[in-house]
Amino acid sequence: MPAGKEASTRQQRAALVPLPRPEEGTHTGHRLSDVDEWGRSAHMREIARRLYDPIYRHWFRVEWEGLEKIPRQGGALLVANHAAAIPSDAPVIMHGIETELGRPVYGLADYFFRRAPVLGTLWARVGGVTAHPDNALRLLRDQGQLALVFPEGTKGPSKTYQDRYRLRRFGRGGFIEIAMRAGVPVVPIAVVGAEESMPIVFRLPSVAKALGVPYVPITANMLALGPLGVLAYFPAKFKLRVLDPVRFDVPSGQERYSKSRVMEEAENIRTALQETLYEMLRERRSIWFG
Repeated sequence: MPAGKEASTRQQRAALVPLPRPEEGTHTGHRLSDVDEWGRSAHMREIARRLYDPIYRHWFRVEWEGLEKIPRQGGALLVANHAAAIPSDAPVIMHGIETELGRPVYGLADYFFRRAPVLGTLWARVGGVTAHPDNALRLLRDQGQLALVFPEGTKGPSKTYQDRYRLRRFGRGGFIEIAMRAGVPVVPIAVVGAEESMPIVFRLPSVAKALGVPYVPITANMLALGPLGVLAYFPAKFKLRVLDPVRFDVPSGQERYSKSRVMEEAENIRTALQETLYEMLRERRSIWFG
């Protein structure tokens, strides 16, 4: 293996496990005592909630349906559709559940976020965790937490506006196998509004390849707002609908599960989300007012 590739592999492996716990009786100081083993800081999360709440309530004007279906205790894997050039759905879901139900939500994201300077640290401090089966199992099975995953991956937020609300494939159904192994339900969440908050007009694949990033978008926000549009969202009305939790009648803790069963369950959840999105879009009267 080339030296550069070997070093990159070591860095990725280091990001796949949580931060070590301080030894009992060790003085950690104010900063470290506030950071859990995943890098999440309760203090930073509180600051983020205060800063984000006006956006959540007055800019996106978020409305939930079926929030009571999310378990009040115990582990559950939250699964949602994914959109916007800079995804706006993850903070909406995490903020909504934390403020309405009082439960922290850990967002599972691509390793790209963890290695990004500054962004990686900030993402970890507000609840971001590298998406890896070992991390997900510890959160769900061992700690009984809520974990949020987007099975479309980068294929969701990278699609152009003409393909809005058309779900991409859910990979190989890895999230189903994780839920089975952890013995927790999958809770699907359909999100309407993210697609219009920062829609992609076209992509620059050659630039993305040169920079080593999944995609480089040109958004309607950039065209309308200039430099401000790089980060500013349009005030699209957000509506979220929580579907019934999906539980699997299989023994937890197994190393392998039927691949056909895993793929079938993943496709069933994808279909249910897609049909729910179409239903919500038929009911919507306005992009901006819901």
